[in-house]
Amino acid sequence: MRSAILHQPRQFQIQTLDPPDPGEGEVRLRVLGCGVCGSDMGPWKGLSGLSYPLPAGAPGHEVFGTVEAVGSGVEGLAPGQPVTALSYRAYADYDVARAADVVALPPELAGRPVLGEPVACAVNIMRRAGVAEGDTVVLLGTGFLGALLLQLLRAPGAPRPRKVVTVSRRKLPAELAERLEIDEMLTYEDDARGRVGEADVVIEATGRQGPLDLGAELTRVRGRLVVAGYHQDGPRTVNMQLWNWRGLDVINAHERDPAIYRRGMEEGVRLLAAGGLDLAPLLTHSFPLPEINAAFQATEERPEGFLKSVVLCAGAS
Repeated sequence: MRSAILHQPRQFQIQTLDPPDPGEGEVRLRVLGCGVCGSDMGPWKGLSGLSYPLPAGAPGHEVFGTVEAVGSGVEGLAPGQPVTALSYRAYADYDVARAADVVALPPELAGRPVLGEPVACAVNIMRRAGVAEGDTVVLLGTGFLGALLLQLLRAPGAPRPRKVVTVSRRKLPAELAERLEIDEMLTYEDDARGRVGEADVVIEATGRQGPLDLGAELTRVRGRLVVAGYHQDGPRTVNMQLWNWRGLDVINAHERDPAIYRRGMEEGVRLLAAGGLDLAPLLTHSFPLPEINAAFQATEERPEGFLKSVVLCAGAS
């Protein structure tokens, strides 16, 4: 099989290796594709203390494909079955995942790029956010995760917010914004505090200090500030005086329980199958495995219209 190996920052190389064998309770996946996650950018850019080269296929984890082989003790999964999964070395034609981290796809989703891991993140964030009927919701950051959260805010059966406002570095295209039912789009150069006032729920989905500060300023007394961004590039400071005075509920919406991750994937798959979620307009850039460096460059540079890079493997087109 082909596998991408990150030999040093900003330099993947494609090598030919033997496919991995599934152990007890594991499944070998034929990887059709793997999304490039924002959390992958740290190893790509170079993290202090990280040893290179990384293991073959790492850090790819937003995988979709089919079951190739099952290890002993695996039930409910069979070769040829379309699946999405959480695995960790999926920038390759094949990867191995725990059967507990693999979710089967219904026939209507077979062959489609179902990125179960980030969908699970979004589902779990919305569950933790606790948006209620009639709330004013502000979303800071309209990348791929933010766009998923916007879809979930309007999903069938979800409580209907009174108003949804986005604040981001650049505005989404008008057609996509209309599809996502955004009531008002602002940039960081706008006077968000003056335009919005104070919101019931503010979701920070950038992983950056500035939006985290702005989020606290936009959250009303006894409102909820939801930290959904990936803050793993250094310490953050907070205005504890403001947090304390307003009595904010500050929610770290990152899950680490594998069972909760799986439930989020299962719920996300159900929404995708029912039409309550649609990944197609959000997967804006795709690259074959030999062009994985270009996929990461696009994720870093974020050209006009960019939301998500997907690396296609194992003969996917």
